[in-house]
Amino acid sequence: MVGTVGISVGLSHYICALSIHECYSRKPKRLKRVTMEHKVCLVLVVVALITKEAMAAQHVVGGSQGWEESTDFSSWASGQKFKVGDQLVFKYTSGLHSVVELGGKSAYKSCDLGTALNSMNTGNDVVKLNKPGTRYFACGTLGHCGQGMKVKITVESGTAPSTPESPSSSSSSSSSSSSSPAASSASAMHSYFAAFVLLTALVATSLLYMF
Repeated sequence: MVGTVGISVGLSHYICALSIHECYSRKPKRLKRVTMEHKVCLVLVVVALITKEAMAAQHVVGGSQGWEESTDFSSWASGQKFKVGDQLVFKYTSGLHSVVELGGKSAYKSCDLGTALNSMNTGNDVVKLNKPGTRYFACGTLGHCGQGMKVKITVESGTAPSTPESPSSSSSSSSSSSSSPAASSASAMHSYFAAFVLLTALVATSLLYMF
């Protein structure tokens, strides 16, 4: 599905470029039609941008339990697939907890909050996963990280195929990742809808060149 949408976005860019080129090669009496084509081109660009955002998934950290001390974050994270463009949403009671992004693996293991890269405390913090790699988060409240209130997020490339979980990983995360299938289903529906909208717009634009 990601490949289909990628091709569709590329086609929309090609059609826009073709329309602009023909604007300078047609006679004045056909400028009205060219103007209409440019409007459609603008719509295609907007649709392409919306499609890109629609494909991004939101992961509520901890699932239904949220960012709380009682949540098993390791099991929750093992049941998720994080890709470039996705977002993490930390939901918690402001004033009781906070979110701190740690500088690396060592700081994560030792709960060294002194190496924090960023700190958030709104109670509904959103973090965009803008590149592949591993990121580390913990609660900034004294003692909470040591009690297990921390999570490691491994981000895959947005175009990389998902790899199946190992049997051991699947069994260990089955109890705490019940929200994962629902999140995956919603993400898939968004992808199908976005692809349908973009392909429909491309077909409509192509018809303008036929008549």
